[in-house]
Amino acid sequence: MPHDEAPAARGHQDWLGEADALIPRLPTRHRVAGADVDGSGSAFPVVSPRDGRVVALVADGGEKEVDLAVAAARRAFDSGPWPRMSPVERGRVLLRIADLVEEHRAELALTVTLENGKPITESHGVELRALAGTFRWYGQLADKLTDESPHTGPGALALVTREPSGVVGAVVPWNFPLTLAAWKVAPALAAGCTVVLKPSELTPLSALSLGRIADEAGLPPGVLNVVAGGGPTAGRALGTHPDVDVIAFTGSTAVGRHFLRYAADSNLKRVWLELGGKSPNIVLPDAPDLATAAATAAWGIFFNQGEMCTAPSRLLVHASVADEVTDAVVARAGTLRVGDPLDPATEMGALAGAARVATVQEHVRRGADAGARLRAGGSPRHVVPGGAYFDPTVLDRVTPGMALAREEIFGPVLSVLTFETLDEAVALANDTEYGLAAGLWTSDLSAAHTVARRLRAGTVWVNCYEEGDLTVPFGGYKQSGHGRDKSAHALEKYTELKTTWIQL
Repeated sequence: MPHDEAPAARGHQDWLGEADALIPRLPTRHRVAGADVDGSGSAFPVVSPRDGRVVALVADGGEKEVDLAVAAARRAFDSGPWPRMSPVERGRVLLRIADLVEEHRAELALTVTLENGKPITESHGVELRALAGTFRWYGQLADKLTDESPHTGPGALALVTREPSGVVGAVVPWNFPLTLAAWKVAPALAAGCTVVLKPSELTPLSALSLGRIADEAGLPPGVLNVVAGGGPTAGRALGTHPDVDVIAFTGSTAVGRHFLRYAADSNLKRVWLELGGKSPNIVLPDAPDLATAAATAAWGIFFNQGEMCTAPSRLLVHASVADEVTDAVVARAGTLRVGDPLDPATEMGALAGAARVATVQEHVRRGADAGARLRAGGSPRHVVPGGAYFDPTVLDRVTPGMALAREEIFGPVLSVLTFETLDEAVALANDTEYGLAAGLWTSDLSAAHTVARRLRAGTVWVNCYEEGDLTVPFGGYKQSGHGRDKSAHALEKYTELKTTWIQL
């Protein structure tokens, strides 16, 4: 369970005071070619889900701003120094970005919490740790990649080289605005590409801050540009732009389809998608410790308010231990501290906004109407006036055909299903259009291996959940997308293979 604490010296009142001091200084303009750029249209409000107040008015980007940013990225790629630097030099810049992120860690964490609603301890200890760690990892990797020279016989020399793809459009969501930006931007930069980053219109402030930090670290102008704006405007403009060579997108499956269409209607740019999930978490009766399995199931669905594509939202429990495991999860839901995200004691903060609360509540209502039993939660929680909070929620007696078991809710809602046989568990787990992740709890080594191979998911955690590091790839099967973030495999998205054949 990845979780670091924010500095002990800061308490609730400290963070409240720092928030009031930070808000007037939040960045509100696009970052293009190393400079702040005004929008050509009206500004849009960034509403903090913590209390519903507008914390910033941000320049709204559309075709004009995207054209400007893409042109800057194209110049930087075609004639600038970045793709022509040695990998060692590029790596040093990425390491400087990581160092500056650490220097500005508290301010960046506070920005994320204000725009996103997650607890400050998680912004500081999880989100910012991932941001700095990702840039550091790819900075260290940059000069350790090798090309190939296949054996062709004495009459020829063949070289297979990886070359940067060009201009990358990175479009990232609001639930982990900096982590997911780093997973795309860092490997793209390490490969020698230039980037236009479009954050969610709900969380543009942290990405705009990252753009300024990257320029301060020594990125040449135009290598990383950040354009704020909506999906139908800035997102579409980026997806259809003929000078963008690659799109890397994380978000909903529905929007992922749009980007595939944009590519088809423009220059057939490569599109890499990390999309939704409805991840199963299977508990067999021989789990090493049922209490740990239940505690992890609760942590997994309530962490980040359940706003995670990998959230283990379907708990599949063997009938013989279903009551024991479900009761333990319900008990934990009842003790979880839902509170002000700026309070370091808070365990679950605000959802992304009032609309998200309404959507989650509607899912719960429909599930109960369909016959599921509400065991915990199910209602909005009134924590900070004007804020968007929801109770940790558990429903059992869920059947495979219910929307609760099939649709991605993206909130703190757990659906409990039971099974009798291992084959039934695998069939239930795979009975979804998604295939992002899965969990399995068992002491049987053979079952761990065989079930993991049968699960159609990009990541399978055994006797744990959400564990891993940057050495392993992340991505999904089926309608959870394709391509991989993290690890050296991420560079495959941002490079082209070139064969050079030399006749001797």
